[in-house]
Formats: sequence, C-alpha cells, structure tokens
Amino acid sequence: MINFEAVKTDYQDLTGEAVLEPLIKDIFPGRIALVSSFGAESAVLLHMVSEIDKSTSVIFLNTGKLFAETLVFQTQLTKRLGLTDVRVIEPAKSDLETYDGQGTLWESDTDACCHIRKVLPMEQALKGFQAWITGRKRSQGGIRSELPLLETADWRLKVNPLAGWTPEQIENYLTQHDLPRHPLVAEGYPSIGCIPCTIPAGGSDARSGRWANQEKGECGIHWSANGKPMAISK
Repeated sequence: MINFEAVKTDYQDLTGEAVLEPLIKDIFPGRIALVSSFGAESAVLLHMVSEIDKSTSVIFLNTGKLFAETLVFQTQLTKRLGLTDVRVIEPAKSDLETYDGQGTLWESDTDACCHIRKVLPMEQALKGFQAWITGRKRSQGGIRSELPLLETADWRLKVNPLAGWTPEQIENYLTQHDLPRHPLVAEGYPSIGCIPCTIPAGGSDARSGRWANQEKGECGIHWSANGKPMAISK
C-alpha cells in the first residue's frame, strides 16, 4: 500500500518532469493517468509525459459539446507525440437521455450539465488508477491560486506538476520544444472548454472566458466526493 503522505513529503519540492518521472516510472507504473483537455496549454504536459513513457494512460473527455478545433487538435497532437494509450471517454447515453434529452441543460443548469457530461464519466474513467495528473496552475487564479503540487483527493494522489509555473514558463516550454498551439488561442481563447460556456477572455484572468458572468469557475471534476454536492432533477 502506497503511503500518499510520504510521497507528498518526498516530492513536494519538485516540479514538471522532475516530479512526473519517478511517479510514472517507479511509484505508480501503469496506475497513473494524465487527464487532458487538449486545450490551450495542454501540449506542455502531454509532451513531458510522452518523453517519459509514451504508453502512459491519457484520459480525454469528449463532452459532446467541444469545439471542432479541439477534436482535430487532439487527434493531431496525439499522433505527433506518439502517445499510445489516449482514452477518449464520453458521457453515458443513458444519463444524456434521462437528464439532457434536448442537449440544452446548460441553458438552465450549468452545474448539472457539467456533472453529467464531465464528472460522472471522469469518475468511471479513473477507476483502477491510484494517481492522476492535472494541468492546473496557481496563475489561473480563483480557487487554484493556492494549489499544492501534490494532494490527496477521493483516495487517489492528484499531481499538479505545473502548479507553480507562470504563463511565461509555459510559453517558453512550448517555444523551446516547438509544440503546436490550440488554434483557438490565436482567436483570443486562453482557456478552452465546451462551446456553450466558453468565450474569448475579456480580462487578465485567463479563465475569465469560462462560464462568463456566472458564479462558477470549475466544472466539478476537481471537487472531491465530499465537496460540492450535486442533486440532478429529471
């Protein structure tokens, strides 16, 4: 049984590839997954993981509401980096039929829409993994401003290897490794999610274009099981 607290103590001062390599190769071989949106800055972590072990599991959630550009980018970047275990997951058809038969739930309840299209399928996809990697950063603001490098959530270790990285570091890494940018970045989208809930950013906060004018800053996949409760009515 892996002692998560010991892992957090031993590796809390590392970052980027330095923390990823031992976790992927030695501590959680075959039991750690990178969850990637294949969004604006996703190429950084995807490249790091590909350099360590191209067979590392990558989970990509296709909510059914993504931009066509994201789907194309996912296919192209996967091929370019030679990743061999990218798992494209989708919401359960039964959940969509029951709770969002018209595909317009986002208009009345964005939290419920995210719960069906993101949270529930992600819970299923992470079964069997002891740790997962996210691309969250403190520079993204909101509740992420005090993000730790390593945290325990829902009986798994959650790894945030870019937690302390600045936008300048991200840009330098992309340039240094000649990595492609998501095509929507050039159109003013520094953070890219589902079509109905994403607009070009209008402020200094890179995530200001997500759920704009709403008291919402997260989709829910980063809430723990004991976090924000969800009650979905039919």
